[in-house]
Amino acid sequence: MKFAALQMQSVPGNVQANLARIEHAAIEAAKSGAELLITPELCITGYGAGDAITTLAEPANGNQIRALQSISRTNGIAIIAGFAERDGADVYNSAAFINSENKPSIYRKSHLYGDYERSLFKPAKPVNCIVELGGLKLGMLICYDVEFPENVRRLALGGVNAVLVPTALPAGPSGTFIANHMIQVRAFENQIFIAYINHAGADDRFTFAGKSRIAAPDGSLIVACEDTAEHLMFADIDLATFAASIGDNPYLKDLNPA
Repeated sequence: MKFAALQMQSVPGNVQANLARIEHAAIEAAKSGAELLITPELCITGYGAGDAITTLAEPANGNQIRALQSISRTNGIAIIAGFAERDGADVYNSAAFINSENKPSIYRKSHLYGDYERSLFKPAKPVNCIVELGGLKLGMLICYDVEFPENVRRLALGGVNAVLVPTALPAGPSGTFIANHMIQVRAFENQIFIAYINHAGADDRFTFAGKSRIAAPDGSLIVACEDTAEHLMFADIDLATFAASIGDNPYLKDLNPA
């Protein structure tokens, strides 16, 4: 299966502009043979939109999700996009898996990072959100979630082939270490693929690290951005290519529950 990943320059507070950018990427990705487009954390509202995020938050059957369903159906490509999800009085930092007009699968971020996120969102309970596409089982996390190995291991034990992680990784030494080392380690220690897709550039509140990447089960990088510019990347996800690594490193099989 071919993944497309958009290291995206969101416009804070401008939902229509961000949906238009996703649509443009979906068209390009579908023409290149991709079956799935992955976009960053809160890319629909923009990560740094601040209090406007609360105003722009919509339920999982709202106009933003319906627009993504239309883009997915028209272009024949599944989409994962980060959005602010309203559920009554609560707002969650969520990601939606959209596959045409099928009911979307929604993952809510369980580990909120910093006072900024905690002022806007309610943390969700850690759960396995697993979808199937093209014969692959795909799990979802959001940004800081992947830095807790328990979250990835739980999905791996649930049988996923890949974990997809929309993120808003800030620039700085910690962000560089996470992107350059932690993501590959998470892939290797679970013998799965990990797609870690960040924002491009900066907004009024945050400067992003870029460094979107897709790591393979053997810890190698299939594709990686080393700058903060906007990019649409492509990666072929082929389990057979990494069968030897999966066989030689049976961490999940040998895990001692005691």
